[in-house]
Amino acid sequence: MESSLPFGAILAVLASLIIAVNVLVAVAVLLLIHKNDGVGLCFTLNLAVADTLLGVAISGLVTDQLPSPARPTQKTLCSLRMAFVTSSATASVLTVMLIAFDRYLAIKQPLRYFQIMNGFVAGACIAGLWLMSYLIGFLPLGVPIFQQTTYHGTCSFFAVFHPRFVLTLFCVGFFPALLLFVFFYCDMLKIASMHSQQIRKMEQAGAMTGAYRSPRTPGDFKAVRTVAVLIGSFTLSWTPFLITGIVQVACQKCYLYLVLERYLWLLGVGNSLLNPLIYAYWQKEVRQQLYQMALGVKRGLTSCLRLLSARDGGPEERRENSYPIAIISHSHHSHLDS
Repeated sequence: MESSLPFGAILAVLASLIIAVNVLVAVAVLLLIHKNDGVGLCFTLNLAVADTLLGVAISGLVTDQLPSPARPTQKTLCSLRMAFVTSSATASVLTVMLIAFDRYLAIKQPLRYFQIMNGFVAGACIAGLWLMSYLIGFLPLGVPIFQQTTYHGTCSFFAVFHPRFVLTLFCVGFFPALLLFVFFYCDMLKIASMHSQQIRKMEQAGAMTGAYRSPRTPGDFKAVRTVAVLIGSFTLSWTPFLITGIVQVACQKCYLYLVLERYLWLLGVGNSLLNPLIYAYWQKEVRQQLYQMALGVKRGLTSCLRLLSARDGGPEERRENSYPIAIISHSHHSHLDS
């Protein structure tokens, strides 16, 4: 892929936004974990960490997009960079799957959820997730058929990885993950609808007997809504890149690398910017924590400004301090005149 300054600028801005937003959400989730000690929040934190690492990984590719880089990146270093990018993106996708499964389990087995999903199980899931992510990301380095035979000096995904690797990712990773997403969503929607019908029957019975029961279905539907948004974001972000990569494998004469790397790959990476925005907007506790952090920053800035104003002295304070000098000067002149 030829060097492009606009593409490098877009990549730099995207990497900066991904890092900044995910670090902000990670801090908010850490504070929530300290307050509530929730297992599900650990998965949200892991998603923010994975997306932050992806932002750091793609920021290292910015220098290769300059019109005339000082030193072209060697193929081995480029392969390591792209393996790290792929590992971080895989960890992000797998964490979204883990969050969907966690919400599914909470709705499917509400009474046994805390027995099944304890701290040890959550830690084991996260550790296994990262191990699998790095095995997938660094797979092309050990499998020659997933590597490109030629390298032209500009580091990019398809400069070192063959489209066959994308085909493998689609068949082994993306497609099964999408099927699981759809299964979780449909079953969660079915359970939430059943709960809703049960609540209506209870309310009707309670209205007849004078009793009152508080509904629980809004929590179920919120979980379904969050999973639906995550599925939609994941699908819309990565499907064009993977499908076009498969077309490139099937049609060797179709030179689609420019579209894949300049547009569709950026669209997939942009999913790491959407994830924290989804949680900042759709998850009430994260949204409230971010609001409290913003208020804390505002109070801190206000206190600093007041301290600086008190130290330097305002206009009225300087005017009042000048009065004694003027009085002394006037009395001194009057004494000399006498």
